[in-house]
Amino acid sequence: MARIIGGIGSSHVPTIAVAYDKGKQSDPAWAPLFDGYKPVAAWLAEKQADVLVFFYNDHCTTFFFDLYPTFSLGVGEHFPIADEGAGLRDLPPIRGNVDFQAHMAESLVNDEFDIAVFQNKPIDHGCASPLPLLWPHKPDWPGTVVPIAINVLQYPLPTARRCYRLGQAVRRAVESYPEDLKVVVVGTGGLSHQIHGERTGFNNTEWDLKFLELLENDPEALMRMKHADYVRLGGAESVEQIMWLAMRGALGAGPVRKLHQNYYLATTTAMTVVLYEEGEPVAASADKAEPATA
Repeated sequence: MARIIGGIGSSHVPTIAVAYDKGKQSDPAWAPLFDGYKPVAAWLAEKQADVLVFFYNDHCTTFFFDLYPTFSLGVGEHFPIADEGAGLRDLPPIRGNVDFQAHMAESLVNDEFDIAVFQNKPIDHGCASPLPLLWPHKPDWPGTVVPIAINVLQYPLPTARRCYRLGQAVRRAVESYPEDLKVVVVGTGGLSHQIHGERTGFNNTEWDLKFLELLENDPEALMRMKHADYVRLGGAESVEQIMWLAMRGALGAGPVRKLHQNYYLATTTAMTVVLYEEGEPVAASADKAEPATA
């Protein structure tokens, strides 16, 4: 059967994509970020993951406020990468496994998640920004993606606990699929940032690191938090952190082993990547880069 072999938490800041496309991987302001993804990419290559299930949010690219589903799953052989104003990216379309995606959709609905399904829609930076830092893409991606979009833009939002339970349901869907697939779940967004209003540019490194500690060791504490708590501690847009709980829920109820963590405050967003496997904790391969500005 298919099985989940690990989980990744990642920021999806659009400037990551811009810097990547402009070849700034060795730029002093960006190298601490890009270097932080290398151990994760190496782990994915070593494990030969077949599928990445992405929990992300659409930034009014595929959906708009006149019809914005709480949860939506993409089904299709290919998904174009959206042009969000900087031109088309030099990346192949994201690949999909229709049989697996359709199984996921059916399993989630039968598990009482009333999930929407989309086809032939572009995928924006919520998924596409970190993707080439995780997987090589020439001549094509090495595996397929299941895009699961979560509404963190238009209230009412799903609760942190509901996102965790979505992850649990995704795990059940994966484990009920008969083909032998190695699946990695990816939660994206955040961490602390606010890009509008009086607190524009707000960050909270202390809270970011506390969030990562709780995500690993006490997700129940994060599930008890209200949206207002996330906004107060991390800024308005940091409510995206609830999507990391979907990834954590998919890893199961037992302990997780943090293999790598990199934290870098280079722009208005605290950019982070963390890698987990199931099992007893061990020391991570990295902790954090010093906060900086770029």
